[in-house]
Amino acid sequence: MTTAAAPAKTGDRDASFVEAAEATGGQVDTVDKELQRTERLRLLVQPIVAILLAVGVLIWALGLHDLTTKQKATVNVTSIGKLAVQHLLITFVVAVIVILIGVSVGILVTRPALTWLAPVFIGIANIGASAPAVGLLVLYYLAVGSSSSAISWLPKGPIASIGWVSGVTWAGVLPIAFYALLPVLRNTILGFQEVDDTLIDAGRGQGMSGGGLLRRIEFPLAVPYILAGLRTSLVLAVGTATLCFLVGSGGLGILIDTGYKLNDNVALVLGGVLAVALALLVDWLGALAEQFLGPKGLR
Repeated sequence: MTTAAAPAKTGDRDASFVEAAEATGGQVDTVDKELQRTERLRLLVQPIVAILLAVGVLIWALGLHDLTTKQKATVNVTSIGKLAVQHLLITFVVAVIVILIGVSVGILVTRPALTWLAPVFIGIANIGASAPAVGLLVLYYLAVGSSSSAISWLPKGPIASIGWVSGVTWAGVLPIAFYALLPVLRNTILGFQEVDDTLIDAGRGQGMSGGGLLRRIEFPLAVPYILAGLRTSLVLAVGTATLCFLVGSGGLGILIDTGYKLNDNVALVLGGVLAVALALLVDWLGALAEQFLGPKGLR
């Protein structure tokens, strides 16, 4: 005599699958909550650390040392403020250039008729990211300083002739922008590629034009990817901006270079720590942008 136990076993198996799925979902929610908590803590702590580093090294350099006349020519409030403003201006201009070029080209090469161009532009941006930043700076400086008429149109002079920022030149900014372009370009392309085709079809079904789809569906959904790439580019820019002194474009690298050449540990440490503090602050601003500038439904 046989028994009909199979249905009961199947039901038990289905129930176990449901329980396993619920357990897995609960674990994922727990991990997400932990990551959010960690990110909030970092957003709170990181600017405090940056400020403490900057204030601490300024007190150490200006208040706890009996500086010589030669040291005072470089290590003073006016000089430090000027170099810090130049460093921030370099980073800001690089960010603007990278956003304008990276996002524009990223949108262009994700249009159906132009997707074949994506590998070309990614390859060009890869050259900039792979090459040493100091090499790009020196090569561009030598190029714009030559007498060749073929490249005479390249900008090389000051970005602005106003007070402290007059020392920042295009010869220092443009090579760094090329160096930092890849993260924004790559993430822009990825962001547009990740937009669900069903959303595009739904927009077309509601009568949206190509521009309307781009403005109301594709671009908002790609913003988190773009912001993540911008954050990476900002960190690259603020770090490599310390090399701009090599082409006479200012920045905190002047303090580091002066300290090295004169064997002045005060200027050397001051320039290095301030560059680290600015990098932490810029990275924090990028993290804030990721948190609060993306679409509300995706935060």
